[in-house]
Amino acid sequence: MKRLLRDRRAVFGAGVLIVVVAAAIAAPLVTHGDRGAQPDIVSTRFLPPLATDARGAIHPLGTDRFGRDVWTRLVYGARISLGVGVLAVLFAIAIGLSVGAVAGYWRGPLRALLLAVTDVGLALPRVVLVLLLAAVWRPSAALVIVVLGVTGWMSVARLVQGEVRSLAARPFVESARALGISRLRILWRHLLPNALTPVIVAAALGIGNAIMLEAGLSFLGLGVQPPTPSWGGLIASGRDTLVNAPWVAAAPGIALVLVVVACTLLGDALQDALNPMQGLRR
Repeated sequence: MKRLLRDRRAVFGAGVLIVVVAAAIAAPLVTHGDRGAQPDIVSTRFLPPLATDARGAIHPLGTDRFGRDVWTRLVYGARISLGVGVLAVLFAIAIGLSVGAVAGYWRGPLRALLLAVTDVGLALPRVVLVLLLAAVWRPSAALVIVVLGVTGWMSVARLVQGEVRSLAARPFVESARALGISRLRILWRHLLPNALTPVIVAAALGIGNAIMLEAGLSFLGLGVQPPTPSWGGLIASGRDTLVNAPWVAAAPGIALVLVVVACTLLGDALQDALNPMQGLRR
Protein backbone atom coordinates (compact mmCIF):
# COMPACT_ATOMS: atom_id res chain seq x y z
CA MET A 1 0.00 0.00 0.00
CA LYS A 2 2.82 2.44 0.84
CA ARG A 3 4.42 1.70 -2.50
CA LEU A 4 1.16 2.56 -4.27
CA LEU A 5 0.75 5.79 -2.32
CA ARG A 6 4.20 6.91 -3.45
CA ASP A 7 3.43 6.12 -7.09
CA ARG A 8 2.01 9.16 -8.92
CA ARG A 9 0.34 6.92 -11.48
CA ALA A 10 -1.61 5.12 -8.78
CA VAL A 11 -2.55 8.36 -7.03
CA PHE A 12 -3.79 9.96 -10.25
CA GLY A 13 -5.62 6.86 -11.45
CA ALA A 14 -7.26 6.14 -8.11
CA GLY A 15 -8.16 9.82 -7.66
CA VAL A 16 -9.92 10.05 -11.02
CA LEU A 17 -11.81 6.80 -10.46
CA ILE A 18 -12.87 7.81 -6.94
CA VAL A 19 -14.22 11.13 -8.18
CA VAL A 20 -16.11 9.52 -11.08
CA VAL A 21 -17.55 6.70 -8.95
CA ALA A 22 -18.55 9.13 -6.18
CA ALA A 23 -20.30 11.41 -8.70
CA ALA A 24 -22.10 8.41 -10.24
CA ILE A 25 -23.30 7.15 -6.85
CA ALA A 26 -24.41 10.62 -5.74
CA ALA A 27 -25.97 11.47 -9.12
CA PRO A 28 -29.32 12.72 -7.71
CA LEU A 29 -27.43 15.08 -5.37
CA VAL A 30 -24.97 16.59 -7.86
CA THR A 31 -27.29 16.95 -10.88
CA HIS A 32 -30.74 18.26 -11.73
CA GLY A 33 -31.97 14.74 -10.97
CA ASP A 34 -33.87 13.89 -14.16
CA ARG A 35 -31.65 12.45 -16.87
CA GLY A 36 -34.41 12.38 -19.50
CA ALA A 37 -36.20 15.64 -18.74
CA GLN A 38 -37.08 17.65 -21.85
CA PRO A 39 -38.25 21.15 -20.93
CA ASP A 40 -39.10 23.82 -23.50
CA ILE A 41 -36.88 22.53 -26.31
CA VAL A 42 -36.99 25.76 -28.31
CA SER A 43 -35.59 27.89 -25.50
CA THR A 44 -33.23 25.36 -23.92
CA ARG A 45 -31.68 23.44 -26.81
CA PHE A 46 -27.94 23.83 -27.41
CA LEU A 47 -27.29 26.14 -24.47
CA PRO A 48 -23.51 26.59 -24.04
CA PRO A 49 -21.69 25.48 -20.86
CA LEU A 50 -22.42 27.53 -17.72
CA ALA A 51 -25.51 29.01 -19.35
CA THR A 52 -28.73 29.68 -17.42
CA ASP A 53 -32.12 28.83 -18.90
CA ALA A 54 -35.36 30.76 -18.53
CA ARG A 55 -36.16 28.99 -15.26
CA GLY A 56 -32.86 30.06 -13.72
CA ALA A 57 -31.29 26.57 -13.81
CA ILE A 58 -27.56 26.50 -14.51
CA HIS A 59 -26.21 23.96 -17.01
CA PRO A 60 -22.50 23.41 -16.24
CA LEU A 61 -21.87 21.52 -19.50
CA GLY A 62 -24.67 22.99 -21.58
CA THR A 63 -27.62 21.20 -23.14
CA ASP A 64 -28.18 18.95 -26.15
CA ARG A 65 -30.58 19.17 -29.08
CA PHE A 66 -33.55 18.24 -26.88
CA GLY A 67 -32.70 20.70 -24.13
CA ARG A 68 -31.46 17.97 -21.79
CA ASP A 69 -28.72 18.84 -19.33
CA VAL A 70 -25.43 17.32 -20.54
CA TRP A 71 -23.93 17.20 -17.04
CA THR A 72 -26.90 15.22 -15.71
CA ARG A 73 -26.77 12.74 -18.55
CA LEU A 74 -22.98 12.47 -18.24
CA VAL A 75 -23.15 11.56 -14.54
CA TYR A 76 -25.99 9.08 -14.99
CA GLY A 77 -24.18 7.68 -18.02
CA ALA A 78 -21.18 7.02 -15.77
CA ARG A 79 -23.34 4.58 -13.82
CA ILE A 80 -24.07 2.61 -16.97
CA SER A 81 -20.59 2.71 -18.51
CA LEU A 82 -18.71 1.94 -15.29
CA GLY A 83 -21.23 -0.70 -14.24
CA VAL A 84 -21.09 -2.47 -17.58
CA GLY A 85 -17.27 -2.34 -17.61
CA VAL A 86 -16.85 -3.70 -14.07
CA LEU A 87 -19.46 -6.46 -14.44
CA ALA A 88 -18.06 -7.53 -17.81
CA VAL A 89 -14.55 -7.80 -16.36
CA LEU A 90 -15.80 -9.75 -13.33
CA PHE A 91 -17.62 -12.13 -15.66
CA ALA A 92 -14.52 -12.58 -17.81
CA ILE A 93 -12.32 -13.12 -14.74
CA ALA A 94 -14.70 -15.76 -13.35
CA ILE A 95 -14.53 -17.73 -16.58
CA GLY A 96 -10.80 -17.21 -17.12
CA LEU A 97 -9.95 -18.09 -13.52
CA SER A 98 -11.89 -21.34 -13.69
CA VAL A 99 -10.52 -22.41 -17.06
CA GLY A 100 -6.95 -21.36 -16.28
CA ALA A 101 -6.91 -23.06 -12.88
CA VAL A 102 -8.17 -26.38 -14.22
CA ALA A 103 -5.88 -26.25 -17.27
CA GLY A 104 -2.88 -25.43 -15.09
CA TYR A 105 -3.38 -28.16 -12.49
CA TRP A 106 -5.00 -31.05 -14.32
CA ARG A 107 -3.05 -32.88 -16.98
CA GLY A 108 -4.14 -34.97 -19.91
CA PRO A 109 -6.93 -34.46 -22.45
CA LEU A 110 -8.79 -31.94 -20.28
CA ARG A 111 -5.84 -29.55 -20.24
CA ALA A 112 -5.31 -29.95 -23.98
CA LEU A 113 -8.99 -29.27 -24.68
CA LEU A 114 -9.16 -26.16 -22.48
CA LEU A 115 -5.94 -24.73 -23.90
CA ALA A 116 -7.14 -25.41 -27.44
CA VAL A 117 -10.39 -23.54 -26.79
CA THR A 118 -8.43 -20.69 -25.21
CA ASP A 119 -6.03 -20.46 -28.14
CA VAL A 120 -8.89 -20.44 -30.63
CA GLY A 121 -10.51 -17.61 -28.70
CA LEU A 122 -7.27 -15.64 -28.65
CA ALA A 123 -6.83 -16.14 -32.40
CA LEU A 124 -10.21 -14.57 -33.19
CA PRO A 125 -10.28 -10.75 -33.50
CA ARG A 126 -12.14 -9.61 -30.40
CA VAL A 127 -13.65 -6.48 -31.95
CA VAL A 128 -15.08 -8.45 -34.87
CA LEU A 129 -16.43 -11.12 -32.54
CA VAL A 130 -17.98 -8.50 -30.26
CA LEU A 131 -19.67 -6.78 -33.19
CA LEU A 132 -20.94 -10.11 -34.53
CA LEU A 133 -22.41 -11.25 -31.22
CA ALA A 134 -23.90 -7.84 -30.48
CA ALA A 135 -25.54 -7.71 -33.89
CA VAL A 136 -27.18 -11.14 -33.56
CA TRP A 137 -29.26 -10.39 -30.45
CA ARG A 138 -31.27 -7.38 -29.35
CA PRO A 139 -28.90 -4.70 -27.96
CA SER A 140 -29.05 -4.08 -24.21
CA ALA A 141 -26.73 -3.48 -21.25
CA ALA A 142 -27.02 -7.12 -20.17
CA LEU A 143 -26.05 -8.30 -23.63
CA VAL A 144 -22.98 -6.04 -23.64
CA ILE A 145 -21.87 -7.48 -20.30
CA VAL A 146 -22.25 -11.06 -21.53
CA VAL A 147 -20.57 -10.36 -24.88
CA LEU A 148 -17.58 -8.59 -23.34
CA GLY A 149 -17.23 -11.30 -20.71
CA VAL A 150 -17.43 -14.16 -23.20
CA THR A 151 -14.84 -12.53 -25.49
CA GLY A 152 -12.45 -11.35 -22.77
CA TRP A 153 -11.65 -14.35 -20.57
CA MET A 154 -8.97 -15.98 -22.74
CA SER A 155 -6.04 -13.78 -21.73
CA VAL A 156 -6.95 -14.20 -18.04
CA ALA A 157 -7.08 -17.98 -18.49
CA ARG A 158 -3.60 -17.98 -20.02
CA LEU A 159 -2.19 -15.91 -17.15
CA VAL A 160 -3.78 -18.10 -14.49
CA GLN A 161 -2.75 -21.30 -16.26
CA GLY A 162 0.89 -20.23 -16.30
CA GLU A 163 0.87 -19.18 -12.64
CA VAL A 164 -0.92 -22.32 -11.44
CA ARG A 165 1.37 -24.58 -13.45
CA SER A 166 4.42 -22.87 -11.97
CA LEU A 167 3.06 -23.05 -8.43
CA ALA A 168 2.07 -26.71 -8.81
CA ALA A 169 5.75 -27.63 -9.07
CA ARG A 170 6.59 -26.02 -5.70
CA PRO A 171 7.48 -28.20 -2.68
CA PHE A 172 4.49 -27.06 -0.61
CA VAL A 173 2.14 -28.63 -3.18
CA GLU A 174 4.00 -31.94 -2.96
CA SER A 175 3.76 -31.74 0.83
CA ALA A 176 0.02 -31.14 0.64
CA ARG A 177 -0.38 -34.15 -1.62
CA ALA A 178 1.65 -36.29 0.77
CA LEU A 179 -0.73 -35.30 3.57
CA GLY A 180 -3.65 -36.62 1.55
CA ILE A 181 -5.27 -33.27 0.78
CA SER A 182 -7.57 -33.47 -2.21
CA ARG A 183 -6.63 -31.84 -5.51
CA LEU A 184 -9.60 -29.48 -5.41
CA ARG A 185 -8.68 -28.24 -1.94
CA ILE A 186 -5.05 -27.73 -2.95
CA LEU A 187 -6.20 -25.76 -5.95
CA TRP A 188 -8.71 -23.67 -4.00
CA ARG A 189 -6.77 -23.06 -0.77
CA HIS A 190 -3.14 -22.96 -1.92
CA LEU A 191 -2.77 -22.35 -5.64
CA LEU A 192 -5.48 -19.85 -6.57
CA PRO A 193 -4.72 -17.32 -3.78
CA ASN A 194 -1.08 -17.25 -4.89
CA ALA A 195 -2.06 -16.86 -8.57
CA LEU A 196 -4.25 -13.78 -8.12
CA THR A 197 -1.53 -11.16 -8.62
CA PRO A 198 -1.68 -11.11 -12.45
CA VAL A 199 -5.48 -11.36 -12.28
CA ILE A 200 -5.72 -8.16 -10.21
CA VAL A 201 -3.53 -6.32 -12.70
CA ALA A 202 -5.50 -7.73 -15.64
CA ALA A 203 -8.75 -6.62 -14.00
CA ALA A 204 -7.55 -3.03 -13.57
CA LEU A 205 -6.43 -2.88 -17.18
CA GLY A 206 -9.47 -4.77 -18.45
CA ILE A 207 -12.00 -2.35 -16.93
CA GLY A 208 -10.69 0.50 -19.07
CA ASN A 209 -10.75 -1.71 -22.15
CA ALA A 210 -14.28 -2.91 -21.41
CA ILE A 211 -15.53 0.66 -20.91
CA MET A 212 -13.99 1.63 -24.23
CA LEU A 213 -15.60 -1.33 -26.02
CA GLU A 214 -18.97 -0.59 -24.45
CA ALA A 215 -18.71 3.00 -25.61
CA GLY A 216 -17.86 1.82 -29.11
CA LEU A 217 -20.84 -0.55 -29.22
CA SER A 218 -23.19 2.13 -27.91
CA PHE A 219 -21.79 4.60 -30.43
CA LEU A 220 -22.62 2.15 -33.23
CA GLY A 221 -26.10 1.50 -31.81
CA LEU A 222 -25.28 -2.06 -30.71
CA GLY A 223 -24.92 -1.38 -27.00
CA VAL A 224 -27.02 0.44 -24.42
CA GLN A 225 -30.07 1.84 -26.17
CA PRO A 226 -31.51 5.36 -25.81
CA PRO A 227 -32.98 7.01 -23.86
CA THR A 228 -30.75 5.28 -21.27
CA PRO A 229 -27.59 7.40 -21.21
CA SER A 230 -24.16 5.87 -21.69
CA TRP A 231 -20.96 7.62 -22.66
CA GLY A 232 -20.85 6.00 -26.07
CA GLY A 233 -24.46 6.93 -26.74
CA LEU A 234 -23.83 10.52 -25.61
CA ILE A 235 -20.89 10.79 -28.00
CA ALA A 236 -23.04 9.41 -30.81
CA SER A 237 -25.82 11.90 -30.06
CA GLY A 238 -23.37 14.79 -30.43
CA ARG A 239 -21.50 13.68 -33.52
CA ASP A 240 -23.80 15.69 -35.82
CA THR A 241 -23.38 18.87 -33.79
CA LEU A 242 -19.59 19.05 -33.47
CA VAL A 243 -19.53 22.42 -35.25
CA ASN A 244 -22.34 24.33 -33.53
CA ALA A 245 -22.45 22.46 -30.18
CA PRO A 246 -19.15 20.59 -29.63
CA TRP A 247 -19.72 20.28 -25.87
CA VAL A 248 -22.41 17.60 -26.38
CA ALA A 249 -19.85 15.06 -27.61
CA ALA A 250 -16.73 16.57 -26.01
CA ALA A 251 -17.90 16.13 -22.40
CA PRO A 252 -18.46 12.33 -22.53
CA GLY A 253 -15.42 11.93 -24.79
CA ILE A 254 -13.11 13.64 -22.29
CA ALA A 255 -14.65 11.67 -19.41
CA LEU A 256 -14.11 8.42 -21.31
CA VAL A 257 -10.47 9.23 -22.03
CA LEU A 258 -9.79 10.21 -18.41
CA VAL A 259 -11.29 7.02 -17.00
CA VAL A 260 -9.50 4.74 -19.48
CA VAL A 261 -6.16 6.48 -18.82
CA ALA A 262 -6.77 6.27 -15.06
CA CYS A 263 -7.45 2.52 -15.28
CA THR A 264 -4.32 1.99 -17.36
CA LEU A 265 -2.08 3.97 -15.01
CA LEU A 266 -3.54 2.25 -11.96
CA GLY A 267 -3.00 -1.15 -13.57
CA ASP A 268 0.64 -0.35 -14.35
CA ALA A 269 1.19 0.88 -10.79
CA LEU A 270 -0.41 -2.26 -9.35
CA GLN A 271 1.81 -4.41 -11.53
CA ASP A 272 4.95 -2.69 -10.26
CA ALA A 273 3.74 -2.80 -6.65
CA LEU A 274 2.73 -6.46 -6.69
CA ASN A 275 5.79 -7.52 -8.69
CA PRO A 276 8.66 -5.21 -7.63
CA MET A 277 11.33 -7.16 -9.52
CA GLN A 278 9.58 -6.57 -12.83
CA GLY A 279 9.40 -2.86 -12.08
CA LEU A 280 13.15 -2.79 -11.41
CA ARG A 281 13.88 -4.43 -14.77
CA ARG A 282 12.09 -1.64 -16.65
